[in-house]
Amino acid sequence: MASVVNLTRIYTRLGDAGETHLGDMSRVPKDHPRIEAYGVVDELNSFVGLTLAACEVPGERREWLGRIQNELFDLGADLATPVSEEGRSRLRIEAGYVKWLESACDQVNSELPALKSFVIPGGSLLASYLHICRTICRRAERLAIRIEDISPEALQYLNRLSDLFFILAREANGADEPLWEPGGSQQDRGAGSV
Repeated sequence: MASVVNLTRIYTRLGDAGETHLGDMSRVPKDHPRIEAYGVVDELNSFVGLTLAACEVPGERREWLGRIQNELFDLGADLATPVSEEGRSRLRIEAGYVKWLESACDQVNSELPALKSFVIPGGSLLASYLHICRTICRRAERLAIRIEDISPEALQYLNRLSDLFFILAREANGADEPLWEPGGSQQDRGAGSV
């Protein structure tokens, strides 16, 4: 798809009254469900960028995160544009995006041990950052379901992407994965801890 962006000036003053344009040039309040959803997708993309800048990410995983950053812009474009009956072609998340995420999840997950408990977010620096990416992605998904005409593929993309962040965090922690011990703090009280 050809480049469709030409930014000559960053501020426009068009949003000063609390409204903004959608992809079809209609105007909505800045707290509209579409704006909320793609705003969190933008936040997620920024945090993926921070993960790449702050952490040592192995080669192929670095490539994957770079691909995801580009796809998050595609997702933002999809979320920002209402479905219309016009003949104009719009960038949309399609099944191939979801299929790639599922393939990546399966590839990494096949090399991980089976889970015996819930994973506590944390561990290594990279795993911790990936867990934050996962939780931001889940928030984006919760907001995106409020969009009346959202495509099933866009929702599936967010769902699978959060799964991939979880699996990559597990991979980053390796054998040192912190696991939840139900009632573990209650057992400590019996030993005289405060």
